Amino acid sequence: MIPLQDNSALTLTAPLAAESAASLRSGQTVLISGVLVAARDVAHKRLQEMAEKGQTWPFDPKGQVIYYVGPSPARPGRVVGAAGPTTAGRMDAMTGIMLEKGVLGFLGKGRRSEEVLKQFVAHKAVYLAAVGGAGAYYGHLIKEAKVLAWPELGPEALMLLQVADFPATVVFDSLGNDLYVSGPREYRLNLAE
Repeated sequence: MIPLQDNSALTLTAPLAAESAASLRSGQTVLISGVLVAARDVAHKRLQEMAEKGQTWPFDPKGQVIYYVGPSPARPGRVVGAAGPTTAGRMDAMTGIMLEKGVLGFLGKGRRSEEVLKQFVAHKAVYLAAVGGAGAYYGHLIKEAKVLAWPELGPEALMLLQVADFPATVVFDSLGNDLYVSGPREYRLNLAE
């Protein structure tokens, strides 16, 4: 496996410090090292139910980066199989509770609702995008995987993933800048020149 060589990428450690999340800007490339919390639809629903009942989550949410992923089974000698991002918008209804609990980063693919984007600004959180279709590559960057809760969910169990130099792009920053809006606009301006 050839490591990503991008001298312009900013190194980011997860969980995030509040200052790190607030300093990120839309369009930046980052290389994440540290711990990501893997959670998809069902895990989000269960976490939301726990919060509504006043129950403690199986992880400390402060500063965490939630990766919308359900890794495929690992081949012999691997930690996980493919680990590509899933569509983030499916988790929009449950993002508010994550932000209220102190989560500062979300990693997935695709657009988010306007309401969620407003919540990111209010909580000084960021949304990062990973490339869809690159799951095999991302799987190689996961050095350790530990199931935290709900092993019966298989690949959709709540997990901690230890990663090294995991590439992502800052899509939505804590100031309200949205790469899904500014990127196409800049592209059209460049075409007009």
